[in-house]
Amino acid sequence: MARRKLDIRQNQPVKLPNGLTVRITCIHHPGAVLIIPFLNKNTIVMIRQFRPALKQYIYELPAGTLDPHESFSFCARRELLEETGLKPRKITRLGKIYPVPGYSTEIIHIFKAEGLTMTQAQPEEYEVINSIPMTKQQVQKLFKTGKLMDAKSICALAHCGWL
Repeated sequence: MARRKLDIRQNQPVKLPNGLTVRITCIHHPGAVLIIPFLNKNTIVMIRQFRPALKQYIYELPAGTLDPHESFSFCARRELLEETGLKPRKITRLGKIYPVPGYSTEIIHIFKAEGLTMTQAQPEEYEVINSIPMTKQQVQKLFKTGKLMDAKSICALAHCGWL
């Protein structure tokens, strides 16, 4: 699938609750999912993905943008398969976050995936990804040493009690 084009609306007038009208630039986003894949209660699968904007690999959880007419749970299953090769027997919605509310309408829906079966990963051509099983202790060490810096993953791990 081709990269999605961003819907950036510049110089939009917005009336604030105090009556003042301001002009903003806002990225209108279709929504996204993030998946915490549990191999068992003590081990999850993190990914190490190359992010061209940062020109480096970062640790994060599998995630991706909703395709048109796609449900959030279907998107979660699709992204998990594409990025890790894992198929979940059970997927549970845990919550949602606003990752960048200052300039985007994006909402990321957080899912827990369980009963995982390994198949072949199917990454997009622009995705360079390695899957890495990690214990809670390993994840906490990554965070405490500043090696886990992805905000959406940090939020999701805190949400499930891992940070």
